[in-house]
Amino acid sequence: MCDPFLYEDLARKAGYGLIAGVDEAGRGPLAGPVVAAAVILPRGIELAGVQDSKKMTAKAREEAFSVINRQALGSGIGVVSHGYVDKFNVLTASLEAMRRAVLVLDPQPEFLLVDGINSVPLEIPQRCIKKGDQKSKSISAASVIAKVYRDRIMDAYHERYPAYGFSNHKGYGTKRHLETLKKFGPCPVHRLTFKGVLQIDKGKT
Repeated sequence: MCDPFLYEDLARKAGYGLIAGVDEAGRGPLAGPVVAAAVILPRGIELAGVQDSKKMTAKAREEAFSVINRQALGSGIGVVSHGYVDKFNVLTASLEAMRRAVLVLDPQPEFLLVDGINSVPLEIPQRCIKKGDQKSKSISAASVIAKVYRDRIMDAYHERYPAYGFSNHKGYGTKRHLETLKKFGPCPVHRLTFKGVLQIDKGKT
């Protein structure tokens, strides 16, 4: 990462005060929700070790989750169910999760830094940044919050549906997960429109 606050500083120079980083977790899995987070960091914060959540260990993410929530000016989480994903599509679900995360922020942001290339459907000025979770500390912080929160949801689903191993793969299409799907078919939190699940579900009918 170059200057981790480059985009935040550019937004401040443009006259914006409260800047939120926005990111999501869970677009790719075969089961569970899409979770997004929006985080407003204060000026001068460092958050050493916080980066793209995919590059952090589970332990490091859990520790960072607490630090971010404690030091942020505000953080919000938006959750969109597997059913919403099936009814619309995963991109629409991701943007809706981001919208919900921003709407519950207190204070409300004046500007958004969004991971990816798609704008959040809100009338708030924003900038989309490809691989933003690697370039902006605010987006990195949001990626950590979203990932940890979603992982906790999948751990809870593991308690309900232990045969699927959600606590290990968090719903992603690992070899074990696909083998379990073939054996038992989809459970109530699987995304029935996703390739793999859809094929297995059809095979069961």
